[in-house]
Amino acid sequence: MVKIRLRREGTKDRPFYRIVVADGRARREGAYIEQLGTYDPLQDKSNFNIDLAKADQWIGKGAQPSETVRSLMKKARQASA
Repeated sequence: MVKIRLRREGTKDRPFYRIVVADGRARREGAYIEQLGTYDPLQDKSNFNIDLAKADQWIGKGAQPSETVRSLMKKARQASA
């Protein structure tokens, strides 16, 4: 199954995440199909960006977002409205 999830990057104690589309069997830092955005939990305001059009396109194809990504997408939709 294809999933939309976070891919951890950055250094120890300085996490930085990329929002990616990946095969559900792939490792967290493993190969991915497409990058949709980023998420930086250490910033206070505007700590993420996501391409909602691409995300909706992948969801239409059957990709399942993780709970965290679903929450970020919801916040992005509220911010754009």
